Amino acid sequence: MKIFVLILGFGSLITLPACKSSFDRDLQVQPNVVVILTDDQGWGDLSFHGNANLNTPNIDLLAGSGTSFERFYVCPVCSPTRAEFLTGRYHPRSGVYSTSAGGERMDLDETTIADIFRASGYATAAFGKWHNGMQYPYHPNARGFDEYYGFCSGHWGHYFSPMLEHNGKLVTGNGYIIDDLTDHALGFIEHNKDRPFLLYIPYNTPHGPMQVPDDFWNGFKNKELVMRHREPEKEDIAFTRAALAMCENIDYNVGRIMDKLEETGLEENTIVVFFCDNGPNSFRWNDAMKGRKGSTDEGGVRSPLFISWKGMIKEGKVIREIAAAIDLMPTLADLAGIEVKGCKPLDGISLKTSILDDETPVSGRIIFSHWAGRISARSQQYRLDHRGELYDMLEDPGQYHNIADQHPEITQKLTEAKDNWELSVLGELPERDERPFSLGHPGSKYTQIPARDGVAHGNIVRSNRFPNCSFFVNWTNTNDKITWNVEVAESGDFEVTLYYTCRQEDIGSEFQLSFNESSIRGEITEAHEPPLVGMEEDRVERHNSYVKDFKPLKLPVMHMEKGAGELTLQALNVPGSQVMDFRLLMFERID
Repeated sequence: MKIFVLILGFGSLITLPACKSSFDRDLQVQPNVVVILTDDQGWGDLSFHGNANLNTPNIDLLAGSGTSFERFYVCPVCSPTRAEFLTGRYHPRSGVYSTSAGGERMDLDETTIADIFRASGYATAAFGKWHNGMQYPYHPNARGFDEYYGFCSGHWGHYFSPMLEHNGKLVTGNGYIIDDLTDHALGFIEHNKDRPFLLYIPYNTPHGPMQVPDDFWNGFKNKELVMRHREPEKEDIAFTRAALAMCENIDYNVGRIMDKLEETGLEENTIVVFFCDNGPNSFRWNDAMKGRKGSTDEGGVRSPLFISWKGMIKEGKVIREIAAAIDLMPTLADLAGIEVKGCKPLDGISLKTSILDDETPVSGRIIFSHWAGRISARSQQYRLDHRGELYDMLEDPGQYHNIADQHPEITQKLTEAKDNWELSVLGELPERDERPFSLGHPGSKYTQIPARDGVAHGNIVRSNRFPNCSFFVNWTNTNDKITWNVEVAESGDFEVTLYYTCRQEDIGSEFQLSFNESSIRGEITEAHEPPLVGMEEDRVERHNSYVKDFKPLKLPVMHMEKGAGELTLQALNVPGSQVMDFRLLMFERID
């Protein structure tokens, strides 16, 4: 059996269109595919690229044992890169325009790599940070993955035995999250070692909060950094140390995956690919490239891409032609012998001939990077940035010297290409996102409605300005409320669980949950006042919300009719100073 491992440092009821696929069994027996994505790990966060501040032997071994792509590009931030990998299309085409509050969702008529491989008989699983939609049918279980364990938000508030989900049901994690996700991946490999599978492992580090086990932190907490950012005065040394410790933990877990493949006899026919989802999440050494996470300059979008396939790809091979995350879906399908038909037009191309046969990709190619209204265009030699400045990336990889005036023809050509891309690709995004959050879809027993997706009214505020792992506080009177724009996909009865905290002096608050003509009532009768967690585990002070242990409160069964409307949570009586701190609602279909 041949195996592929990919490592990345990368509502109405709708019937999805079938994406036809066929498998060329004369080419090879069905290969397995393992995809690992790292979050906020920059190009420079590897010893293979010359960073002497850390040691990543397992990833370095992958890089040296096969092909490395010299110029591989992803998006400036998380969810767009994930969408481009999953679909082979630029992220605005799939409706992804932000990283939270619903803007991270891929449109339901998109076909994913998991849809394609599952249609060819593969077992499919994803373990980690999804970040492309939470509620079914945006949930990974609806996007081609039979098995899912992790969290669907853009970031998480605690990395040691946190609240996670397993196929929609809330569960408690086991130990450090990256080790835990890897444990599930190893179990999946073992369980499916005798059948073809697609395994996607989107790790969520070194994204903050900066938490890492002592075994990895102890080697960095007082370490002198011999390599620094190009503007060293901007670098937060403590943050860099924490990020690099987290990268060494990633490397450790990559080694565990490779050991499992060897143990199960699958190593010999394994393709291993490594890349990241955007540039580094701080100012740290990145080979003097301009830009970091969030930037459309080289340092914000250049990622490692290593591909190793023992006996098939030459060791030490270097591919210098530009490539991008949009190329991975068609490349893996092509390597697996799966012909993709009937899907939306892809922006990516298959890199198979470059990888296996040394053929040069399409000449004259331009890759576009977009985020927050900024667009840059990258050809083989030049980058036109979002301000219209031109840089020769072969002579000036740090983007120090604007040469637009010296090369007006090249500048004009790339400007026209960028303008055409903006018109054709960004033009597919609607002016307003009218998509409601789906609730009660018959394809899933569970629907999670978190504070992240809610709108606070009155005195209620978020625990932090970053919504993804936040909760609501300061709910002080009966005029305050929380609302969600939802659409119930199919009528039914639902058990509702509310997750809250409340001080002893505030118990007794009564509230109502309503949707159109349906409503239920609840009362806080038990105090639950746990401390915020994360301070002791954080290696540097965080920017996003701390979290705590929220208590589940069972509410009466709620019947809801199919249709769109506003889901509203509002207090009826506030005997104390506030109602509660609110984290989420969980709806479980019971009919």
